[in-house]
Amino acid sequence: AVVKTDVTAAVRFLFSGWEETILWSCLEGTMGAVYTIEGKKTISAVAILGDFRFFAGQPNRELLDWNSQPSSILIPKDTQWEQLMQEVYKDKATRGVRYAIRKEPNVFNLEQLRLAADSLPCGYSLQFIDQQIYTLCLQNEWSRDLVSQYHNYSHYQAHGLGIAVLTEGQLVAGASSYSTYPGGIEIEIDTQKEYRRRGFARICGANLILECRKRNLYPSWDAQNMGSMALAEKLGYQYSHAYTAVEIWGY
Repeated sequence: AVVKTDVTAAVRFLFSGWEETILWSCLEGTMGAVYTIEGKKTISAVAILGDFRFFAGQPNRELLDWNSQPSSILIPKDTQWEQLMQEVYKDKATRGVRYAIRKEPNVFNLEQLRLAADSLPCGYSLQFIDQQIYTLCLQNEWSRDLVSQYHNYSHYQAHGLGIAVLTEGQLVAGASSYSTYPGGIEIEIDTQKEYRRRGFARICGANLILECRKRNLYPSWDAQNMGSMALAEKLGYQYSHAYTAVEIWGY
């Protein structure tokens, strides 16, 4: 059976070398959890937070068979894990590429960020994500990931951080913590479809990065696609490397 496990030195060793803050959240016990196979020496493990599953150690079909969520983003530690994922999920699996960003705390040009942060058009307002906006985020499919990894608003209030753009009480864009780890957050940015390509993502992102700087938090970024990568670079981040992500839908 697959069971939730304590993060021991053996578990940490399996995931060593991975610089993904979503994984760090699991390993540090801030959010998410790590699972292994009961009764066996710790040679395989999966760390789970939100849609993300990080698989490490010796490839094991039992961990994949157990991972039956209808949609998931699977991150394999090596090609052996990736091959097993394709065997298990077959046509439900789509191999994709994500883009890791260098984690450089002092790389940001604060003057440029302030200019971007202050470029909100007339008729729109910027607000921290409070309880009312938290509820609005959960009501919309496009904005749910801004806050949905936190158990409730109290959990978000204690550990999360986010900024939203509104017009006439309507939520149009936001930048928030997808997850939290000791010393930082993983940034999630979303914009309502009708308001895209108007600069709101950059404005939200710049404001959130500046707020993280004030609070001595690192605003980590991981790019899902080249559009996200381009936005990251506009905000001052630098590309590190591409890595494999296997997406499964309807398994």
